[in-house]
Amino acid sequence: MSKTNETGHAKNVANFETLLSYVTGYGAVYNPSNANIQLNSLTEKATAAKAINEQVHDAAAKNSNAIALRDLAFKPLKQLSTRVLSAVKANSVAQQVLDNAVSHHRKIQGRRATAKLTAEEKNNLAASGTVVNQVSASQQSYDNLLDTLDKQIKLLATIPQYAPNEVDLQLASLTTLYNDLLQKNRDVVANTSQLSTLRINRNNALYDAETGIVALAQDVKNYVKSVFGTTSPQYKQISGIVFRPLT
Repeated sequence: MSKTNETGHAKNVANFETLLSYVTGYGAVYNPSNANIQLNSLTEKATAAKAINEQVHDAAAKNSNAIALRDLAFKPLKQLSTRVLSAVKANSVAQQVLDNAVSHHRKIQGRRATAKLTAEEKNNLAASGTVVNQVSASQQSYDNLLDTLDKQIKLLATIPQYAPNEVDLQLASLTTLYNDLLQKNRDVVANTSQLSTLRINRNNALYDAETGIVALAQDVKNYVKSVFGTTSPQYKQISGIVFRPLT
């Protein structure tokens, strides 16, 4: 993603419209041979640039809303997982089954099965010839959380004793929750993808080296300078209109 903020893009679009209004005022004298900076072409570019910039703003708002809804929906998951595990423990289940349930719960919580070694402990082990590579135990990405929740639900379905009276702990409720979280995550993925594509299109419209409005604005300035001269009031009208490149 570019470092140019959304305000900067909007300013370039607004300044291009200002530039267009000035050169339109020059009338028939403004008659470049370069088709890309003729008035009809500049007008089309200005309209397209404004439209794509607004589309980016709309998509960004939708994406932000989808992210907020996902965050809100996932927030109770850790506490719910604790209650589910407690419900499993409240019944007599095989130790291996319980261990699996505990493992799934731990992943949802983002905890390690064993404590992470300190740097000193790793150095001591290395000195004795034992190399330890501890990868991050936090599997808190939404995809991983969904995967672990799905595994936990499927495990619960194999436990005949798991039949809580609490509605939100029942398999049907957990499955409904999983499907809702899955959809909210998919919504974010879809909106993020759309936003990314629109930003690419916006950047092309504004910053393409030949056809972007920033490049065209410089071509317009050079043409006006060639027609009226560097010290002309016409050139002074537009020479100070700032267009910032993509950074």
